[in-house]
Amino acid sequence: MINLNLKDNYLDNAEKQALARGLYDFPIMDADCHYMTTPMNEIAEYLEEPYRSRVRIYSGGSTRHIALDLGDRTVAGRMKSLPLYFQTKTPEGQTVPKEIYPLMKCNQKLGIDYSIVFPTDMLQLGLNPASDIEVAIAYGAARWMTEKVLPCDDSLKTMLYLPFSDPEACVRMVEEFGDKKGVVGFMITCVRYQPLYHNAYMPLYKLLEEKGLPLGFHTASYWMEKPLHQLNRFLSAHALGFPLYNMIQLTNLVINGIPERFPDLKFLFIEAGVSWIPFLMMRLDSDFIYRHSDAPLLTKRPSEYMKNFYFTSQPLEYTDNMKHLESVFEMFDAENQLLYASDYPHQDFDAPASIYDLPFLSEKAKRKILGENALKLFGIKEPVLHAKNRREQELAGSGR
Repeated sequence: MINLNLKDNYLDNAEKQALARGLYDFPIMDADCHYMTTPMNEIAEYLEEPYRSRVRIYSGGSTRHIALDLGDRTVAGRMKSLPLYFQTKTPEGQTVPKEIYPLMKCNQKLGIDYSIVFPTDMLQLGLNPASDIEVAIAYGAARWMTEKVLPCDDSLKTMLYLPFSDPEACVRMVEEFGDKKGVVGFMITCVRYQPLYHNAYMPLYKLLEEKGLPLGFHTASYWMEKPLHQLNRFLSAHALGFPLYNMIQLTNLVINGIPERFPDLKFLFIEAGVSWIPFLMMRLDSDFIYRHSDAPLLTKRPSEYMKNFYFTSQPLEYTDNMKHLESVFEMFDAENQLLYASDYPHQDFDAPASIYDLPFLSEKAKRKILGENALKLFGIKEPVLHAKNRREQELAGSGR
C-alpha cells in the first residue's frame, strides 16, 4: 500500500466534499488525469542508439522534440492547482515516480479509486515531422510506464500513446504492450495531420478490436494553428481548440465508416467537455441527409454511430440553466456513454462533485458516470475502493 502523507495537503476541502457526498463508498474512476513532465532521460535509457542520445536531455527545459503551445494557463499563478502540483514533494523511499506521486495524493483526497494517467507534454508530439523520433519516444514512454509506473499500484491505469505517424509501429506497440499490467487501451493525440481513415491503419483497428482494447482520442489546444492565429487571447484559443480537434478526428472516423468496418471497437474522446457533441451530431446528420453518397459505407446516420462512442466529462461546461445541460446529456445518452474525468492538475480540473451535484441525474446515473461506465469499458471487474482504504490506513496510522 502506498503511503500518502495527508499533512499540509492543499486538497483538504476536496476531501470534506467527498466525505459529505459519500464518494468514498462506491468506486470512482478518473478517465483522464495527467503527469506534467515526461522524464526523457529515463525514457532514453530504454532506447538503443542513436535514439538514446537524441532523446536524452543534457540540460533542463524543453524536450526539444515536442512542439509547445503558447499561453499562461495559470494566469500568473492565480490558478493554484498546477503550481501546487509542482510544489508537491515526494517522500523519501516512495516507490511511485515523482511525476506520478502528486496524482496519487490528489486521488485520495478526491475519493478517486482508479486513474488513467496521460503525459501532458506528449500531446503535441504528433506535430514532430520526424516519424522515427515520435516512434522512439512513444516506445520509451511505454516501457517506462509499464515497467516503472504501473507496477507500483493497482489503482494506476493508462492508455498508451500510439506513434500514429507510423501505422506499422502502432501495431507493434499494441502487440508488445497490449497485455501488460495496467494497460487498458491505447491513445492517439488529436493534434496531428495523419488521415486516420487510410487503409494503412486498418490492421491497427482490427488488432485493437480483437484484443477488446478501446482506442482513445485525446485532444489539446494548439494556438499556433493557422485558424487559431486569428484569435488574440489564450481564452479564445483554449475554448475553441479542444473541441475543434476532437470534432475533426471524430468526423473523419465516422464519415469514412471506421465504426461500420469495426463494430466492436470502442472509441473514447477525451478532454473537450460535452457541449460540442450534440452540435456535431446535428451538423453531420444534416449534411448526410443530402450527401449520403459521400459516406457510402454508412448504414445509419452519423449520430447513431456517435451514440455508441464514449466521452469524458471534463471540462464540464458552465451553465446557469440546468435544463440545457440535461438536454445535452440526453442527446448522447450520457448515463451510459459518459466517463468522469478530472484532468487534474490542470487549472480547469473537475472534482467528482461536478457530476455528483448535477440535480437532474439519478443516484444510479451519478454512480455510472463516476465509475461504472469506465470500469465496464476498461474491463475492471472487481473494483477496489482504493481511496477509502488509503484514507482509513492513514487515519489509523496518525491516531485520528
